[in-house]
Amino acid sequence: MAIPRPKIMIVDDVKANSRLLAKRLGDEYDFQIVTQGDEALAEAIRTLPDLILLDILMPNMDGFEVCRRLKAHDQTRLVPVIFITSLDDEEDEAKGLALGAVDYIKKPFRMPIIKARIKNHIQLKQARDLLEKQAFIDSLTAIANRRRFDEILEKEWYRAARGQTSIAMILLDIDYFKQYNDNYGHQQGDKCLIQIGQALRDCMKRGSDFVARYGGEEFAVILPAQDLEDAQKVAKFIQEQIAELQIPHDYSHLESPYVTVSIGITSFIPSDSTQPESLFLAADQALYLAKHCGRNQIQKYQPESLNLSTFRL
Repeated sequence: MAIPRPKIMIVDDVKANSRLLAKRLGDEYDFQIVTQGDEALAEAIRTLPDLILLDILMPNMDGFEVCRRLKAHDQTRLVPVIFITSLDDEEDEAKGLALGAVDYIKKPFRMPIIKARIKNHIQLKQARDLLEKQAFIDSLTAIANRRRFDEILEKEWYRAARGQTSIAMILLDIDYFKQYNDNYGHQQGDKCLIQIGQALRDCMKRGSDFVARYGGEEFAVILPAQDLEDAQKVAKFIQEQIAELQIPHDYSHLESPYVTVSIGITSFIPSDSTQPESLFLAADQALYLAKHCGRNQIQKYQPESLNLSTFRL
């Protein structure tokens, strides 16, 4: 698979300037040319470029204001901005850098210099993105980790609260995994976890569906805009896909000779009196029921009252 080229947005009301830059740098990067500040803000949120080259002197909204708004928005605040401008006053340069720009290049510029600076900032952005990605990935299974799960749960919970849409969660636990580890060894146990993690990732059919390793042999799935019936279908599919792996487990206390999972599901529409952990605790209660009722099954839990005191802690 070809590695995608970095995306650069050029924001300048003089199209000739943008076309010149794009022509001279087009062999290495993909370009998007924008002539208005408000358009730049909307397109930056939509496309998330790797770098923005921003003029200052523009009608309606100048580059300083564009940069300020970019840095104030959650989705674009980490996109590096380089000012390219005819303003050569030190106060303007200091203002641009104080607003969060990573560089300030004065016109007329020398192409070798601008190429080198763009390359340096693109490489820094890519290195930062890699570190951020690694911080949210479980090193064993290569799916999201607990830290990322907590972040996505909060984000999707408040999105559902704003839109008054349902949000579902699935928690699953590998049945008798301690016995698996004790008898097959931890190396084989790690291989089992990797296989389960891969199967779960393959079960996520929508871009918004999210799976994470919550800890140990426990995994979690967040399903935005899904009700209990939808969650049950996904849980059943997960159960079937894990069964198809046919991972031997001769030391399970169940009749199945293969690795099985217990699954708990829940779904509801957030209210003013509930918090993101309400969803997790309801799914955890459903998982507890699945284990209590014999394991290798799916249980749902929708408490009439979402008072956290009603949950098993």
